Amino acid sequence: MVEIQTLADTSVFGQIAEHQHEQVVFCHDHETGLRAIIGIHNTVLGPALGGTRMWHYASDMEALNDVLRLSRGMTYKAAISGLNLGGGKAVIIGDAKTQKTEALLRKFGRFVKNLNGKYITAEDVNMTTKDMEYIRMETKHVAGLPESMGGSGDPSPVTAYGTYMGMKAAAKKAFGSESLTGKRIAVQGVGHVGTYLLEYLQKEGAKLILTDYYEDRALEAAARFGAVAVGLDEIYDQDVDIYSPCALGATINDDTIDRLKCRVIAGCANNQLKNEDVHGPELVERGIVYAPDFLINAGGLINVYSEVVGSSRQAALTQTEKIFDFTTQVLNKAEQEGSHPQKAAIRQAEERIASLGKVKSTY
Repeated sequence: MVEIQTLADTSVFGQIAEHQHEQVVFCHDHETGLRAIIGIHNTVLGPALGGTRMWHYASDMEALNDVLRLSRGMTYKAAISGLNLGGGKAVIIGDAKTQKTEALLRKFGRFVKNLNGKYITAEDVNMTTKDMEYIRMETKHVAGLPESMGGSGDPSPVTAYGTYMGMKAAAKKAFGSESLTGKRIAVQGVGHVGTYLLEYLQKEGAKLILTDYYEDRALEAAARFGAVAVGLDEIYDQDVDIYSPCALGATINDDTIDRLKCRVIAGCANNQLKNEDVHGPELVERGIVYAPDFLINAGGLINVYSEVVGSSRQAALTQTEKIFDFTTQVLNKAEQEGSHPQKAAIRQAEERIASLGKVKSTY
């Protein structure tokens, strides 16, 4: 099963304080059925930009856990990518297939508007460019709009491209070559980003194994890409070279880490390590090269940032390609320091925030 990771403190303010969030907004509207949470982690480098996901959480506290972890990750993602952005994220609680409506999305847009630009939203899990159009009807603080509206379009292909670049860098570290030809790769989650990633991997001649929460989607992707579809829980037991988590977070945990047979972990999911301080070092001990999630999945953020600052899609792709070099630098730095890649990447991001914090303290 895919897990939602939890924070140590079970109180609301304890959780907010644990990672030093600036602001958390709880959004509720009886008429539309909206229940949402916006997490703003840090705005030292600029306004908090991060997507909105819609998910049927088991509890409100689980939703809070998710948005706090996700928004923290966005801070690091923007910082390590050299973007002048802070970290934020939003979750809408509900079933996207049955509860998502124009009215609900536009009401959410009103809440975003009330933050006066401190938070800019975009797409995430179970959200589309069409959904961004509805939100844009109520606020200008939204990115990821269709290209027909002057936006940057769907960020998923760029997210996948960055993940692909990071995967190749990690492969070079583990196998001595960046080539993925003939490599057995297990992709967990074949939504928008996962599907685009499969395209890159298929073109390079990788041998693909995949799974997805929705069985029909997994079978369809398997037929399209010549892959083998396996059950949700079976993905951890596959004898592969690379495990690519592309669904929700915390899939690398006490229950799964013993089952992994890969040499590399590189995927587009956020917060893949359930406990960074435990599972990060453990992967090093097991000889598994881990490409930090917030580093290699930054392509989507780079893409929507290009929309915010008015640069081109090609410029976003060029910057996303640099994820290969950034990943190589972080992997080498972690090895030199006797640390693990996630810790090295976080330190690098925090150093940039601290340095520019001398220039400005908040957005």
